[in-house]
Amino acid sequence: MSYLRSFAATLALAAPLLTAAQTVQLTVQPGDPKLLISKHIQGQFAEHLGRCIYGGFWVDPGLSVPKQGRLRLDIVEALQKIHVPNLRWPGGCFADTYHWHDGVGPAAQRPKMLNLWWGNTLEDNSFGTHEFMELCGLLGTEPYLAANVGSGTVQEMSNWMEYLNSNEDTPMVQERKKNGHAEPYKVSWWGIGNESWGCGGNMTPEYYSDVYKRYATFAHDYPGTPLKRIVSGANADDPHWTETCMKNIGPGKMWGLTLHYYTLPTGSWSGSKGKATGFGEDQYFSTLRNCLKMDAIVTKHAAIMDKYDKDKKVALLVDEWGVWTDVEPGTNPGFLYQQNTLRDALVAGTTLNIFNNHCDRVRGANLAQAINVLQALVLTDKEKMLLTPTYHVFDLYQVHQDAEYLPLQFASPDYVFNGEKIPALNASASKDTNGAVHLSLVNLDPTKTLTLETALPGVNWKTVTGRVLTSAKVSDYNSFDKPDNIKLAAFTGAKKRGDKLAVALPPKSVVVLELK
Repeated sequence: MSYLRSFAATLALAAPLLTAAQTVQLTVQPGDPKLLISKHIQGQFAEHLGRCIYGGFWVDPGLSVPKQGRLRLDIVEALQKIHVPNLRWPGGCFADTYHWHDGVGPAAQRPKMLNLWWGNTLEDNSFGTHEFMELCGLLGTEPYLAANVGSGTVQEMSNWMEYLNSNEDTPMVQERKKNGHAEPYKVSWWGIGNESWGCGGNMTPEYYSDVYKRYATFAHDYPGTPLKRIVSGANADDPHWTETCMKNIGPGKMWGLTLHYYTLPTGSWSGSKGKATGFGEDQYFSTLRNCLKMDAIVTKHAAIMDKYDKDKKVALLVDEWGVWTDVEPGTNPGFLYQQNTLRDALVAGTTLNIFNNHCDRVRGANLAQAINVLQALVLTDKEKMLLTPTYHVFDLYQVHQDAEYLPLQFASPDYVFNGEKIPALNASASKDTNGAVHLSLVNLDPTKTLTLETALPGVNWKTVTGRVLTSAKVSDYNSFDKPDNIKLAAFTGAKKRGDKLAVALPPKSVVVLELK
């Protein structure tokens, strides 16, 4: 039995009920050196949607910003800094209408297409396979491609794989070389469809699992490039989809299985999803409550996967997650442009803690999305660019990438609002290859400082340093006039007391500590 616990199980540990004035007793337990927090949990997502690609990564030649070709380099440099481990492209719903061959060859000869999913915009296909691979090369990141299953063909997918991965003298390889890339790109990560239960074809899991097996049969490995075949998995809390795919496909025919879950402030897909800014404590609380459901959802799907894959060989990839609000007033509703507040950063820290604590099964995830869409890391306005509070959380959490997982034991105080309550504290911990221990702490309570006394049995440490992300209000955000309104700062609220760590965790904050 795995010693990993869900947040709910952790909070149910026999412990005295805590009041606001009491100290949280937290223990960092020894880990298993074989169990790592995969760096791919911190993956990102770039769909042809709104201004993520066009006007985001890929800009007008006349825009006065540093560029390589049309790739915007200040964005590249920002993402390099947080060591983005993988980038998912071209979608999303867009992937099942995208025909890759329209996006290669001389740009002037590429056919235009309508983006029917997102705003009915006309795209010129100037950003295609080679441009995406160039971007991944600049970022030093793993490309994660979504194959068109909804409106494409098996041969179209197979040709794309051959174009990218083969080095034989075939027409596909000759064409790639003609288009300027002599050596194979060696792309391993392949999603076989996207949201096949919805925009990817409105399939049943029984039908999709047969379709997947057909496509996967023709998804060939090439020398030096064994494929990671990824099943289009469930929508949020749909255990039947996961059960059917695990049973009908079987763990031996997949490397990973996906899961999508978005945090909506109101919890409703019909009507208003909630404001991105200017919200009150009612929507702050409901957003966090909905965010925390991720733990139960992952737990449920992981348990189903365990029935068919006891050795946990199949990765669960939450390759779409994040806060989804109403769009900013006056913007194209199909572009999904929203501001990004301290609330979003708290959701990001909490969600990454959940994934870290499920690292025996969750070995990949992708925030939706990287630039100018939904819970973005970066927002742009022509030449202007800003880093969102969510970006700073990924900056903090990069210390967990491929580090040894350390289980935690604690009982959280409650954050109470209008008679409802949620855990105020969530956390995760890891040990890096140099022996340093990192502890990520999130205090969701908007008004109360949490006092922690932390035991670290078996950890030999002398110093503690840290950084914190917080602001005066949970609705604060970075604007183009004040791009550094919310930024990381040194944290001085952690002290060594004997062999224990004492922490005063500020309200509405994300803190990462380093002990060494």
